[in-house]
Amino acid sequence: MYTIAALYHFTRFSDPDSLRAPLKATCEAHDVKGTLLVAGEGINGTIAGPAAGIDAVIAHIRALPGCSDLEWKRSTATEPPFGKMKVRLKREIVTMGQPDVDPLARVGHYIDPAEWNDLIGRDDVAVIDTRNDYEVAIGTFDGAIDPQTQSFGEFPAWWEANKNRFHNKKIAMFCTGGIRCEKSTNYLIGQGVEDVFHLKGGILKYLEDVPQEKSTWKGDCFVFDNRVSVGHGLKEGPHMLCHGCRRPILPEDTARPGYEAGVSCHQCVTETSEADKARFRERQHQILLSRARGEDHLG
Repeated sequence: MYTIAALYHFTRFSDPDSLRAPLKATCEAHDVKGTLLVAGEGINGTIAGPAAGIDAVIAHIRALPGCSDLEWKRSTATEPPFGKMKVRLKREIVTMGQPDVDPLARVGHYIDPAEWNDLIGRDDVAVIDTRNDYEVAIGTFDGAIDPQTQSFGEFPAWWEANKNRFHNKKIAMFCTGGIRCEKSTNYLIGQGVEDVFHLKGGILKYLEDVPQEKSTWKGDCFVFDNRVSVGHGLKEGPHMLCHGCRRPILPEDTARPGYEAGVSCHQCVTETSEADKARFRERQHQILLSRARGEDHLG
């Protein structure tokens, strides 16, 4: 059984690049794999490994400047969720492209999962899903608005084009683990919206805490590891990943026209060129060769 830690924390790192090598060394020393992003505004990522190894890495992160109160979400998987460990330096730990947005200054009102259903059931509340379109497609809350964005950086333009729809409405926002809402709620406050709320701990915390019989969540939640999706109780979902477009698909989608393992699915078969598909086929060939040798493919 692998322990998975999903985490983020906004703080000020004066020299984020200096954190990379010690972080990676700590992870590798404890057989922990996954991805951590570091930037001047903080740290974000998902990692997996033995429980003791995860605890050691969390302790290392909590010893970083301003990270002593780091919160993280624990789940498990029966198969390795990641193939290698990456620690990357970024401009933002979640990219919105709005230099004036500062979650350390002010964010919306946190709503615990136990109180979320009551809030989003009110007539004066508009519920907005801040995730990408392919994530929303496999699951969301009843009545939530899908901005149909392909990246988080598109959200400000969507809001500007649609803000008049929400006149005299309170805004409730949610995302996978909560990090996007730290920025999106600060952004809306900067746009003059005062009644802004967001789901504390994100969808993952809701699915962990709220019993399925009381849930207003429909479908599964996309996650950025080899589990692809999780459901209530954070149980692994049924989805696979198309390695041509990185979108989730169901096992029955492999029988649809356009599917080729590692190359394309019904959603992307017309989106990529023949040169792209040739490249993907070679990658898939190398993956199968590595698997036959009992090795991890690092491409």
